Amino acid sequence: MSKFRQITFILFSLLCTTFLYGQSKNYTLSGYIKDGATGESLIGATVYTAELKSGVVTNDYGFFSLTLPEGEYTVKSTYVGYNSFSKKIKLNENKKLNIELTGTKTELDEVLITGEREDANVTDVQMSTQKMDIETMLKIPALLGEVDVIKSIQLLPGVSSVGEGATGFNVRGGGIGQNLVLLDEAPVFNSSHLFGFFSVFNPDAVKDVKLIKGGIPAQYGGRISSILDVRMKDSSPEKLSINGGVGVIFSRLSVEAPIIKDKMSILVAGRRSYIDILAKPFLEEDLRSSKFNFWDLTAKVNYDLSEKNKIYLSAYWGRDNFGDAESFDSGWGNITSTFRWNHLFNDKLVLNTVAYLSNYDYNLNFRQNATDAFDWKSQIKTYSIKPEFTWYLGKNNTITMGAQSIYYDFSPGTTSAMSGGQELPPFELQNQFALENALYIGNDQKLSDKITLQYGLRWSSFTYLGPVTTYEYEEAAIPNTRRDPVENSERVYGDWEPVKTYFSLEPRLAIKYQLNEKSSIKASFTHMAQYIHLISNTSAASPLDVWSPSTNNIVPQRGEQYALGYFRNMKDNTFEFSTEVYYKPMRNLIDYINGADLLLNPYLEGDLLNSTGRAYGLEVYLRKKKGKYTGWLSYTLARSEQITEGINQSQYYPRRFDQAHNLTLSNFYELNDRWSFAANFSLISGTPTTFPTNQLQIQGYGIPHNVDDVRNNQRIPYYHRLDISATLKGKKKPNRRWEHYWIFGVYNTYARKNPYSIYFLPSDERPEQGKPAANEAIQFSVLANIIPSVSFNFKW
Repeated sequence: MSKFRQITFILFSLLCTTFLYGQSKNYTLSGYIKDGATGESLIGATVYTAELKSGVVTNDYGFFSLTLPEGEYTVKSTYVGYNSFSKKIKLNENKKLNIELTGTKTELDEVLITGEREDANVTDVQMSTQKMDIETMLKIPALLGEVDVIKSIQLLPGVSSVGEGATGFNVRGGGIGQNLVLLDEAPVFNSSHLFGFFSVFNPDAVKDVKLIKGGIPAQYGGRISSILDVRMKDSSPEKLSINGGVGVIFSRLSVEAPIIKDKMSILVAGRRSYIDILAKPFLEEDLRSSKFNFWDLTAKVNYDLSEKNKIYLSAYWGRDNFGDAESFDSGWGNITSTFRWNHLFNDKLVLNTVAYLSNYDYNLNFRQNATDAFDWKSQIKTYSIKPEFTWYLGKNNTITMGAQSIYYDFSPGTTSAMSGGQELPPFELQNQFALENALYIGNDQKLSDKITLQYGLRWSSFTYLGPVTTYEYEEAAIPNTRRDPVENSERVYGDWEPVKTYFSLEPRLAIKYQLNEKSSIKASFTHMAQYIHLISNTSAASPLDVWSPSTNNIVPQRGEQYALGYFRNMKDNTFEFSTEVYYKPMRNLIDYINGADLLLNPYLEGDLLNSTGRAYGLEVYLRKKKGKYTGWLSYTLARSEQITEGINQSQYYPRRFDQAHNLTLSNFYELNDRWSFAANFSLISGTPTTFPTNQLQIQGYGIPHNVDDVRNNQRIPYYHRLDISATLKGKKKPNRRWEHYWIFGVYNTYARKNPYSIYFLPSDERPEQGKPAANEAIQFSVLANIIPSVSFNFKW
């Protein structure tokens, strides 16, 4: 029996044992925990008994269920940034207890990474997971003073990007297309505005951000690197609230309002950039029609139908616009809509049903004149339904089980063109359709005071569907060359006709051993399958990159991850320390032949290669959580490599986002009630790049050439940057709800010209007679100057 089958068998046996012996004669205390001022549910709040020193945390909807033997208990609830709650309870029957916590000024002013209990990093079984709340992100120095979710998580261990302004993020040696980014459980296929300088997430609408790098629970699937789970705020059901800000590059405004007091409320948050408007007076006449902007709108409605039924409806619309009104225009954007129904069957069983729609589209238009034009449109749509049960089986077991079905509609490209005033025949790549299904079950089980397990199984299937025309491709006579379709291999499939079906069984296992009250050891194993692929051979993805399903020629990506970590808190949880090592083998990665044609290519599959990858590393994290001075240090030592037949002499070579060293230092200092200061420093290894090994002389010109056909044989110089900021809060007046504050910042304080890429061009100098023209290396830096900023923010 293989190791993979053995792990699957063990997990299945554990689950069966849990169902057979999980019942006990106890009583259940359950309820919701909310913010006493706004009525917003609190995710990860702790409920425990002082007598037994055991407890639970609330789920994504603020619900908890605690099963205990009959008796009298002192029930306590804590949540960082709030006053603790304590109440005597006589538990002689199943009881409801809804808790409202009130915020504390001193704790809210501190820098926090998570709203969970202070020692959650040591006591929870979950590892390789980072949470960041909005209070922390507001304090981080940012480009042009604007809070950003994606840039914030890049300060954490194991997270990186390929350079300034790069789209997306990389986690533990994975590509950006291997991260599942969720906004209220709907996938977001492009998480960036303005080519990567800002994210699509409006901080005024964000409630909770969780990044899972390893030990991924069974309810998540579809990607092999990480899960970024972003949850939107619940609007206040009690009072009207307005937040906003005016910055250098964009302004934002959010409104929360009750519709039916204490039952139904709405949140609407919007942003609009105006850098192109501000720059217009300084541009040449022929550039004044240029546009370079984005906007987004986020909305959410909460409705408490009854004590046992809650409905949530959230939506996002966002778009980027770039080009010139007369000759060139492009745009891209996301639309997501999520419906969630939360039903409480009883004190122990909860059903959460999610249905969503996600649409990502982009367009590219050229207008040379009134008679010559070219238009290109593309999009990907997904539709999903996901019912999930949470069963609080006993005081030591929490079962999560559910199913999910996702329907994909890919439109790789539709073009129309006009030449000399005459319309040319339209060109359209065939749409691609697929259906992904999954069943999963998992259990959080406490075996003893020292040992806790989290384990589960996920079974998934993926079917490539018609209508579509498929081809078989010849084996390449020479590796790393284009493969042509086999003659007469063309086959036409009708609507909903299965073309190819793949199956995966994905076991998950995590274990925590509590050494003492202050420290623990954790280990995890995760197997994941990914059925859709980001087709991009650039160093950083662009809005025009293509997504493709697994087909009869493109097989699903698969990956495992093994992780081991040590976690410790010191000085009454003032300091938090953790270190983790991981190893992640990956199979069926997408690679590309030299000169691959990825855009509007009906035979794209002939330009793709199958590759094997591996990533491994060490992560160290040290954080100070209390006091006037707070902050954290993050260091990652890692490698990410891949091997493809016919490339780099069929030897392992570093992937484009491989970074050996990644050090970040985040510092925060509260001077007094009004002034606070922050500074971030980053030092990162240069990413790999391919340089020529020699040059050819052709008619007196030196042509760069890579004689060994190696990839990523050199690295660009180290990246380092210092950012600083200061926050000034307005004076608070008694009995007034109005609050405001100013943020003054400097990005890239010492004007470091960090290279994004290096390329070669012939030198402008006249060559000596009889000698070839020299080539010179050109370093491209995206942001090479000091960038000051000021923003004004308010709340009412």
